[in-house]
Amino acid sequence: MIHTDTTGDEVAAHYDELDPYYRSLWGEHVHHGLWETGRESPLAAVDALSRYVAKRAGIKKGDRVCDVGCGYGATARLLASEYGAQVTGITISPKQQAAAAAAGGADFVLGDWLKNDFPDESFDAVIAIESTEHLPDVAQGIREMARVLAPGGQLVICAWMAGPSPSEWQKKHLLEPICREGRLVGMGNEEDYLRWIAGAGLSLQSTDDLSRQVRRTWPICIQRTIGAFFRDPALRRFLLDDHQRNRIFALTLLRIWFAYLTGAMRYTVFTASKP
Repeated sequence: MIHTDTTGDEVAAHYDELDPYYRSLWGEHVHHGLWETGRESPLAAVDALSRYVAKRAGIKKGDRVCDVGCGYGATARLLASEYGAQVTGITISPKQQAAAAAAGGADFVLGDWLKNDFPDESFDAVIAIESTEHLPDVAQGIREMARVLAPGGQLVICAWMAGPSPSEWQKKHLLEPICREGRLVGMGNEEDYLRWIAGAGLSLQSTDDLSRQVRRTWPICIQRTIGAFFRDPALRRFLLDDHQRNRIFALTLLRIWFAYLTGAMRYTVFTASKP
């Protein structure tokens, strides 16, 4: 597993500092898009990923759903409005929680998932879209997901992962910098996730590699960032200010795209159930 010393407080600070740029460059969904036909617009693609997760989780009307790392709440609102679910989102970022709560459509909690106080067996489904990478202890985080799941409940995790055998060059110049610059506490691989899921007492149902269908996200983000650099004076000042520790995100976009193209990184969706 690729590991850094990033803390939960640093993850929150990262998203709070980059809040205006993440929202302007990608919108209310702070996650990959899913191009199933290749003809989807970026907005349709991010919605498609949320619906893909909903299908894997078997979400239906009245289900109690927890969205771990809910960002600005776009997926939670989609699940509530389109599927009739009762959704609770949790994020460690104060700015994300404030924006999500202001938009409404679901319940949004500010907090650290590893210290959550949700009751045992209180949700019919738990989803974690690109949030486990920010957890200081992924195994504990997945155990918490299992704890709050009702028997028969479904867990769906969408994870950025290291490929099965990245080279030392890929680790040094792609994966490790991506983790440091993106404030990812770590980046496991498929074997790590399978071990963590089994260790939480969950039964694995499927493992789906969506790397090819989601990687178009990054050239779009790069193109938008370049365009915004010339249009937006605030972004330009931010990127040119060497006192801004998170301005490196612009370079990280390139690293992530190259990591996908070379197979150093993969995007996998794990679906598991609680016996």
